[in-house]
Amino acid sequence: MIERYTNPEMGRLWSDQKRYETWLEVELASVDALVNEGIVPADEARELRAKAGFSVDRINEIEKVTQHDVIAFTTSVAEIAGPCARWLHFGLTSSDVIDTAQALQMRDACDLILRLVDGLLAAVQTRAEEHRRTPMIGRTHGVHAEPMTVGVKLALWYAELVRDRDRIVRARQVISVGKLSGAVGTFAHLPPSVEESVCRRLGLEPAPVASQVIQRDRHAELMAALAITASTLEKMALEIRGLQKTEIGEIEEPFAKGQKGSSAMPHKRNPIGCEQIVGMARLMRGNLVAAMENNALWHERDISHSSVERVILPDTFIGVDHMLRRMTRIVAGMVVYPQRMLENLNRSRGVVFSGTVLLELARRGVSREQAYEWVQRNAMRSFHEAADFKGLLLADADVTKVLPPAEIERAFDLDEQLRHVDHIFNRVFSRT
Repeated sequence: MIERYTNPEMGRLWSDQKRYETWLEVELASVDALVNEGIVPADEARELRAKAGFSVDRINEIEKVTQHDVIAFTTSVAEIAGPCARWLHFGLTSSDVIDTAQALQMRDACDLILRLVDGLLAAVQTRAEEHRRTPMIGRTHGVHAEPMTVGVKLALWYAELVRDRDRIVRARQVISVGKLSGAVGTFAHLPPSVEESVCRRLGLEPAPVASQVIQRDRHAELMAALAITASTLEKMALEIRGLQKTEIGEIEEPFAKGQKGSSAMPHKRNPIGCEQIVGMARLMRGNLVAAMENNALWHERDISHSSVERVILPDTFIGVDHMLRRMTRIVAGMVVYPQRMLENLNRSRGVVFSGTVLLELARRGVSREQAYEWVQRNAMRSFHEAADFKGLLLADADVTKVLPPAEIERAFDLDEQLRHVDHIFNRVFSRT
């Protein structure tokens, strides 16, 4: 089922074929470095690079016997390359190859993710500019608070996505390290210069110190960056879902021609894309927990982390890749209903301007406590009597002896409430 949703480019990056190709890349880079050290004859290194290959099927066949994937891999390469393969894996331990190659895979996967984040950022900015001045009611605790705009809501998402991008960039750097320091990290068989040469060739930094493995706090940091990104997408999806409720009806995710919402109810237009994103974010958080638990290994290394990483690394990258693609389509195609937003804003009969009235009374010398009492009693009457809040204020002698009708009217000016929207946009979008 996962193949149905997997971006082929990301899927190929985590395929067995690509994994072994990356192992071979590390192995051959090591052989080249050993030539420079005077350990491997240059002509044999050239022969090995020319002949080296493998068969995934053959590796799987050998591994059934050896129960060791790296030995199965090197055996398959040796069968194809012949005698010059004696220099393959020379002085290395399995994790030298696996961890260094995995760093390359994670680095390249981060690049794919960053490309998708950029695409989503562009989509969010486009829709934010489109609805910079489209008013809607802001909600706290799910209850009407004060007016805002759709654009401001989207600007908030944009700013968070920028932080997500920054986190992924930092994590990419943290995981872009290699190690060829041997079984317990002491360079017992190869000098540090070999590790430095290989990492330089591969575009990695040498780990300053390692055990048999690159330390998994690095991987946990990457998984945290991806899980936080997933939580941002969840936040966006949850908001769209909430605003799509029939009772609200302000925003809908796109509903394609021919799409069906329910097998039983033909009228349904369900936010299934957003619901999928919310569900997948839970998986990403679960994978983060597993990544954090991978950091603690026995002594210089055990392999309890290995089986976990075979699942959580490809699944998380593929999952976040899909979530980003889905959310980009949703944002680009989401339907906004400005008239419904105005209707909802006005449903609370003007009480959403109560804070402005409170401040205007305080500005004219009324104590905050007294002003709050006057404004609240009229707001409560508006709720209970379904009466217009502004009308109640205009009929309240305590209020009108301080605030003239013109000032009360000005307190309900929507443009005045939203006068700093452009400033917010300049803050958010000028930084990119």
